[in-house]
Amino acid sequence: MIRNLLVTLGAFAVLTAAVAPADAQPRNPNKDLIQTAKAAGSFNTLLKAIRIAELQGTLKTGGPFTVFAPTDEAFAKLPPETLAAVLADKALLRSILLYHVVDGAVYAKDVVGLNSAPTLNGASVAIAVVGEGVVLNGNTKVVATDIQAKNGVIHVLDSVLLPPAGQ
Repeated sequence: MIRNLLVTLGAFAVLTAAVAPADAQPRNPNKDLIQTAKAAGSFNTLLKAIRIAELQGTLKTGGPFTVFAPTDEAFAKLPPETLAAVLADKALLRSILLYHVVDGAVYAKDVVGLNSAPTLNGASVAIAVVGEGVVLNGNTKVVATDIQAKNGVIHVLDSVLLPPAGQ
């Protein structure tokens, strides 16, 4: 399954290269995932959620991981009361955040043939190539790929992924 994820992510890079210019995809091979996300400047809500869920240590020193990272704009699509409720429920927040992480560094060039990928919360995320891009769970677009960190890679999302009920 990981091999299939790698194949699918390959197509992902080719298909989404036109979406984000190269200068929008920082390369930080000397920074961990947390430092890389912070340097990008568009993941403040995600970083706040990671702190609340106490996942910073894992994403700083563990890995390699692939992080499907919703931007601040993606979080802004959620109703404010929903976001506040999730941030107040540490178990739910951890589940949602771990649903955005795949074990191993999976680059866009490796994604081509995948239908799904197992996440660290135990549920799989659906992957589809649609037109010239990649869509997760039928409605979340990947808008930038392959932001490299020393312990993994970040792919940028336009929406927050929600795990299946009970996950």
